[in-house]
This record gives sequence, structure tokens and C-alpha cells, in this order.
Amino acid sequence: MRTTRVVSAAGLAITLALSTVAVAATTAQAAGQNYVALGDSYSSGVGAGSYTSASGSCKISTNAYPYLWKNAHSPASFNDVACSGAVTGDVLNNQVSALSSSTSLVSITIGGNDAGFASTMQTCVLDSDSACLSAVSNAKAYAQNTLPGKLDQVYTAIRNNAPNAHVVVLGYPHLYQVPGSCIFGISDTKRTAINSAADTLDTVISQRVAAAGANFAWGDVRSAFATHEICGSSTTWLNSTTLPIDESYHPKAAGQSGGYYPVFNSH
Repeated sequence: MRTTRVVSAAGLAITLALSTVAVAATTAQAAGQNYVALGDSYSSGVGAGSYTSASGSCKISTNAYPYLWKNAHSPASFNDVACSGAVTGDVLNNQVSALSSSTSLVSITIGGNDAGFASTMQTCVLDSDSACLSAVSNAKAYAQNTLPGKLDQVYTAIRNNAPNAHVVVLGYPHLYQVPGSCIFGISDTKRTAINSAADTLDTVISQRVAAAGANFAWGDVRSAFATHEICGSSTTWLNSTTLPIDESYHPKAAGQSGGYYPVFNSH
């Protein structure tokens, strides 16, 4: 019996030692990262508050997942060039220049603005069910037919400018829980259609990420946001219609920390 206890104690000591080494190795690896954050408002953190003064209209938030990762891991270098309203062309023209051969980690959300996210939401909030369904249908058609080529250009540019980087491409959450707890607001028909547009967008993005190569990883945030959507049964992580208006339908600070950050950190 005593021998068993000694062996068990030794095994426990070895396990703890190996765990300590693994944590230390992970910490050291993160500390050596040269991290660049690219993308649109879901990466800059619009809706999460605490915007850096230097970012101006790009509205880069220290509550957004890139800053949360930076604060937790203390990388060797950090450059956040994500910007509110960015489309794929903005990433190509204004953001990929922040990358280099020394960049080792890249994050990005992009494609929602190309597909007309803002105008589709405006139509769905202000107009009829039929107008909303038509706008969603147009957004889906764009996502399926035009967006793939634009995403390929972005991912190729990232690979060319940062050939040694691990690239994490994050998607978009459902905005609504359907049926949900909301008594007022837009109809469930509209909410379901909007969620289906997010599904189409995420499917297209994930397919192009898979085609981009081994250095690219897909981060699906929909399950992380489940029950935390607008009208959700848990604490809401997304802004509904709010002021300033550009923060509407974007993750709150809780959505960045509880939704986006864990998914990014796991990749």
C-alpha cells in the first residue's frame, strides 16, 4: 500500500511538472509573437466602448478581442489596424501593409460590409418583411457569387505579406435568438432571415479559409454567442438599435470578452 502511495505521489509530481512546463512554453511562445489585428468593426470593437483616441473614426476598442489577447499574452509586438466600416478593398489598400515576414500572428473579420450588412439591417428595421427578405436575398447572392473572389484576394495578400504567420479568420454571430424573449421590435420572420444571412456569410468565409492553406484557421463564433444574442435567454452580448447608431448590431464588451476572445484564443 505504501509503495502505491509513493508511486502515485511521484506520478502526481511528474504530471504537475509537465503541466508547468507546458504552461511556461505556451506563455513563452505567446510572448514571442508579433501580432497584427486586421479587419472591420467586429475586430476594431465598435460597440464595446473604450476607444483609443489615436484610432479616430476606426473606433478601435481596448475591450475588443485583439487588445484582450495582447493584454493577456504580452506579445513581442502588437499592431491593431482594424477599422470600422472596412471592406475587403480597405484591407488590401490600407491594412496589409502593417504585415511583414516577422509577423507571426494575424486576426481578421471581413466580408460583412462587402455584403451590405449595414444597409440590409436598415432595411429590415425600417421596412416591411418582404423588403427585408429581398435585401437579405441580395446580400446572400453577393456573399455567394462575388465575395469569394474578394476574400481570396485578401487571404493571398496576407499570405504574401506575412508568409510566416498563423492567420485566424473569425466569423460573425447570429444577431437574434429566435424565438426569443423580445416582445417588441422586428418580426421573427425578419430575425430568422438576418440570421440566415450570417449563416451564408460564415459558410462562404469558412470555405475560402479552408482553401487558403494550412496557415489559416477558421473561428466560428456562433455557438459562443448562443443564447446571448438580441432577444436571448441569457445576458445579451450584442447591441440592438442604439446610439450612436453605428454601434447598433455590434458586440458589447461582454460579447468581445465572452464570445470573440475565447474563440480567437483557442486557435
